[in-house]
Amino acid sequence: MAHCVTLVQLSISCDHLIDKDIGSKSDPLCVLLQDVGGGSWAELGRTERVRNCSSPEFSKTLQLEYHFETVQKLRFGIYDIDNKTPELGDDDFLGGAECSLGQIVSSQIITLPLMLKPGKPAGRGTITVSAQEMKDSRIVTMEVEARNLDKKDFLGKSDPFLEFFRQGDGKWHLAYRSEVIKNNLNPTWKRFSVPLQHFCGGDPSTPIQVRSLPPEWTWDYDSDGSHDLIGTFYTSGSKGLQPQREREGGQAEFECIHPEKQQKKKSYKNSGTVRVKICQVETQYSFLDYVMGGCQINFTVGIDFTGSNGDPSSPDSLHYLSPTGVNEYLTALWSVGSVIQDYDSDKLFPAFGFGAQVPPDWQVSHEFALNFNPSNPYCTGIQGIVDAYRQALPQVRLYGPTNFAPIINHVAGLATQAAHQKTASQYFVLLLLTDGAVTDVEATCEAVVRASHLPMSVIIVGVGGADFEAMEQLDADGGPLRARSGEAAARDIVQFVPYRRFQNAPRETLAQTVLAEVPMQLVSYFKAQGWAPFNPSFNKDH
Repeated sequence: MAHCVTLVQLSISCDHLIDKDIGSKSDPLCVLLQDVGGGSWAELGRTERVRNCSSPEFSKTLQLEYHFETVQKLRFGIYDIDNKTPELGDDDFLGGAECSLGQIVSSQIITLPLMLKPGKPAGRGTITVSAQEMKDSRIVTMEVEARNLDKKDFLGKSDPFLEFFRQGDGKWHLAYRSEVIKNNLNPTWKRFSVPLQHFCGGDPSTPIQVRSLPPEWTWDYDSDGSHDLIGTFYTSGSKGLQPQREREGGQAEFECIHPEKQQKKKSYKNSGTVRVKICQVETQYSFLDYVMGGCQINFTVGIDFTGSNGDPSSPDSLHYLSPTGVNEYLTALWSVGSVIQDYDSDKLFPAFGFGAQVPPDWQVSHEFALNFNPSNPYCTGIQGIVDAYRQALPQVRLYGPTNFAPIINHVAGLATQAAHQKTASQYFVLLLLTDGAVTDVEATCEAVVRASHLPMSVIIVGVGGADFEAMEQLDADGGPLRARSGEAAARDIVQFVPYRRFQNAPRETLAQTVLAEVPMQLVSYFKAQGWAPFNPSFNKDH
């Protein structure tokens, strides 16, 4: 049966949050999670952090798929962020709320009281969530700079930032808020991209006119939460877009006007100028667009055969096969592989082992074919990998160390060949199943940084009860992974999870978690290369 899947965009705001900071208001951020079964919740996204604000309107929207036939239970968590770490355990929890996506979609907008836990109100504070169907796949990308802004701070220059508002329902809705640039009257803000539908209702030609509140403001940021208006200017959707006057090279320039100064001073000219250096509207392709356009996802498996797994003949070993012929390695393999295999047409998957002494010379290998055929390491389907693993297990001697780099570099070689085609026709996913922390840390970091420039992702599942804390650095959730030379990874391509966190959850929960980032990683790579979906007929029809 075909099911209807719709992409939905959620806009979030809060009112009257508790102030956790001494002498100032909280610095809130909203985290969105979805119930994935078995008592587990998967994070879907986060808004930006808003400084010193008890009633924030978040400019970053959160997108997710709406499945009519499924109850999608959502949890919104509001945190006071006072540090730069991505973990939330060391941040103050201001309250949360739960509801289904269906409730939001059917109401279009819903307001819920914040709770510290079920049945225990946060004391004060509400969250308002509105839903909008994403019918337009275009995005607008802009880069904006300002010149000669008014000085607002007594001892220094201004700390400017931009806010863009769109008109709708007789109100002005925040569409984007830039970062703050400290002590600068001639700032250049970071390039940003916003869905066109969110930015101007999806119609670039619709005029944006403002009477009481301007659509675009240039503000001076003050850390106490109060912000001084520098000026405002008026434009319309795509005109942005088109300027009051054109500059050389086609750049748009606007005068920033402070309404009160304009009224009081006849000689007043402006409070600075804002220049739109780049404004591009383009189609944003989705993961589904690329898959339906013919992109094949090539799946490769690497399995840890190091001595720390224990003697496979002992029931205490992680490689011990139960009477039903399974263990944690095979369960994790089935969970992830059963999902990915549907995106590979030939169902032929290369599978390798590492960290074992292999026949006939019993040298340690960190990249041996599970079927012992190095010229053709491909297995037919996930069952083929399982069969090869069971046959290889009694033929090798578990040894060490735990080196990831050789297999990562092997897949990177295949991805390099695919990238030379300069089409969005192939993407590579490497699944590493391991019982411990990586030994060749430096070589692995180098390999991952190089691979981040290629069409590939790496999934690492930690099997057993070892301390995997050292593995988290490869996941790079706290900042970009760096090679010894200092070169940073172009993308975050590694996802690490410990298997035992999902041991008692439904089998699909592990797959949902470890594969959640792959679609975004695939899209981000092809977008960075400027490659549309591969199939020409898809592009024509799309």
